[in-house]
Amino acid sequence: MRTSFWKKKRVLVTGADGFMGSHLTDRLLKEGAHVSVYVRGNSVSGTVGYTLKNIKRHERRLRSILTGNIASTDSVELIKKSKPEVIFHLAADAYVPNSFTHPREVMESNLTGTVNVLHAGLEMDGIRRIVCTSSSEIYGTAQYAPIDEAHPLNPSSPYAASKVAADRTAYSYYNTFGLPVAIIRPFNTFGPRHTYDVIPKFIRLALESSPITVHGDGKQSRDFTYVDDMINAFLVMGKHPKAVGEAVNFGTGRDVNINETARQIKKISGSKSEIIRVAKRTSEVQRLICDATKARKLFGWKARVSFEEGLRKNIAWARQNPA
Repeated sequence: MRTSFWKKKRVLVTGADGFMGSHLTDRLLKEGAHVSVYVRGNSVSGTVGYTLKNIKRHERRLRSILTGNIASTDSVELIKKSKPEVIFHLAADAYVPNSFTHPREVMESNLTGTVNVLHAGLEMDGIRRIVCTSSSEIYGTAQYAPIDEAHPLNPSSPYAASKVAADRTAYSYYNTFGLPVAIIRPFNTFGPRHTYDVIPKFIRLALESSPITVHGDGKQSRDFTYVDDMINAFLVMGKHPKAVGEAVNFGTGRDVNINETARQIKKISGSKSEIIRVAKRTSEVQRLICDATKARKLFGWKARVSFEEGLRKNIAWARQNPA
């Protein structure tokens, strides 16, 4: 029987209790890794603690639980003490509208937090890989389709700008210091445990029989990738030798507009919700569609779960786990 690459590897996942971080933690534990997690701390009576939601069931299986603010310099020493061989850096303030009202805080979390993770890597012996999570939002609306890694970076929101800055800073640490960095650029990912963004919002409204609210004309489109496929992408970026020094797009190569997304969710869920239009969103990207040719050529990766199948899985989970 073939032994998993991840068996007994010391791995740190930042943002481990979030949507993708929790799914990645699930997989790494299943693969036999010794997983530590970095989660946001909360202060009660002057003592920094933590509250786990998505990975609570794994609490006793974790090698260590690091708590605090990833943007604080304290995070550097915390990460070094955990002595990971591989770091998956997913911790971020990823809710785009939050960047409209708190741009400085979002920049601190997303850029300064990434710098802290990279700096910890510089000061550790035995670090084999740091996977930094970028975003398709760095490209802005597609100037040509599909979007490959050479597409201009045109962030349309402070959030997207923070991810551009973190993406290119990660590359600079590879280029300047030889740090074994790999940069993953996920296109829109959906699935169980996601709580914000259009698909979980539409599913919740559909299951409540509430009106499904489409912003603007609904013609804006996204390349939606099911979470299981994206976790496979993270694992590839964490272990494949050709990932070092590369920034790689991961997506399906198919975009679906928001009108069609609403119709599909209504149809699959059997909802009687009305689809209505509301005001256009601020700074919204009109079209995102991934060219994953590089991922296929380097790693043989491709998305395997169709949009419709992913929606069925997501809706089934949402029925069993009402908000």
